[in-house]
Amino acid sequence: MVSSRYRRLAILVCIGMLIVLLAGALVTNTESGRGCGDDWPLCNGKFVPAYTLESLIEYSHRLVTGIVGLIVVLLFIATLRTHRQSGEAVFYASGILFFTVVQALMGAAAVKWPQSSEVMALHFGISLLAFACTLLLVIWAYRHRYGVPARPPRVPRSVYPMTWFALLYCIGVVYIGAYIRHTDSSGGCLGWPLCNGEVVPELTGATGVAFIHRVAAIIMFIILVALYFFIKRTTAPESGLIRASAWSLILVVSQVLSGALLVVTIGHDEVYIFTSLLHNLIICGLFGIMSDMAIRSWLLREPREAE
Repeated sequence: MVSSRYRRLAILVCIGMLIVLLAGALVTNTESGRGCGDDWPLCNGKFVPAYTLESLIEYSHRLVTGIVGLIVVLLFIATLRTHRQSGEAVFYASGILFFTVVQALMGAAAVKWPQSSEVMALHFGISLLAFACTLLLVIWAYRHRYGVPARPPRVPRSVYPMTWFALLYCIGVVYIGAYIRHTDSSGGCLGWPLCNGEVVPELTGATGVAFIHRVAAIIMFIILVALYFFIKRTTAPESGLIRASAWSLILVVSQVLSGALLVVTIGHDEVYIFTSLLHNLIICGLFGIMSDMAIRSWLLREPREAE
């Protein structure tokens, strides 16, 4: 049985991690990464920096990350004290702590020693993994709130490699999207669904990166459509995978449409910031649900001799 106090703590960390991730995206979108100069953890040599919009955004991101980091430590200790017997819970809590530390160190390194766009894009991926671990722990806590639940029906072994492939492919699409932000390539493909008025534009520079991201997103949509129908055909509703795959399909459609909205709002900075945050918010939900699908399909897979 998982207490309501523990569930509330897990939810608090999940919300906090989402705020950290979105705040980091805001820092990137507003180009506030140098708002505190090259000082860390101080901001321009001060504990409370002089007010500028860039320093406010950057320092707020640091402050929120620090607070959430402390709560993450509390959650990790609480998990070891009350749910040490659950390898799944300890795994998620350890993942939260590990990825939180890694993302904090990467953020500090980016301030002290400016990093390449490739490394900074990886920073977003680490933050996304930290959030996914918190969401998985929340899901686990609610599934076990009344004790160990009855085991759902087994699912075919063929399901779990497909869900893991979809998850890993999603990570690749997310990385390209983060790389676009860190290289200011979002304006490489103007117009939607065509790119600069062409079906296949010249694949160089910012245009090439933005177009590859669009194609990758379309392929991810196709993969999730195929995965939904395969899971619906081969698994029992009690497994929970059909509902999760349906949600992943809804979210990937929303992600594609929010990407189109991003293109439409390029050049309108005040609106673009919010459409960009919406794009990030949707990918957080999509990646979290896909992570649960992948892990659940692995835990419920049929034994090898049943094939």
